[in-house]
Amino acid sequence: MPEAIEIQLKKGVLALCVLALLERGDSYAYEIASHMAEAVDMGEGTVYPLMRRMQSDGLVETYMVESASGPSRKYYRLTDAGRASLASQKTEWDAFVRAVNGILEREAPPQAETGETA
Repeated sequence: MPEAIEIQLKKGVLALCVLALLERGDSYAYEIASHMAEAVDMGEGTVYPLMRRMQSDGLVETYMVESASGPSRKYYRLTDAGRASLASQKTEWDAFVRAVNGILEREAPPQAETGETA
């Protein structure tokens, strides 16, 4: 069961992480996928559909760059809408992390003794 939780957590923060990577600088999909694989063990097959969706949603835009070692690469950069989405998602993430940490760090209340057994 813990694996299912880990997968859902990764899916939930994938867009946030991609936007954060693009905030640092323009990048192409394979490079983004490599960062995600390294940082959170997220497969590249998950990144490519997300990049297309983010482009359709107007969060990123693309441009082509000639490559000396092969075909041109499609680079992604944040749009103003992408920057606004990143700021909003960061705020939501911070609040969520604080709430979860608050629950995890509290001591469990003492169990009431009722004489019943589970």
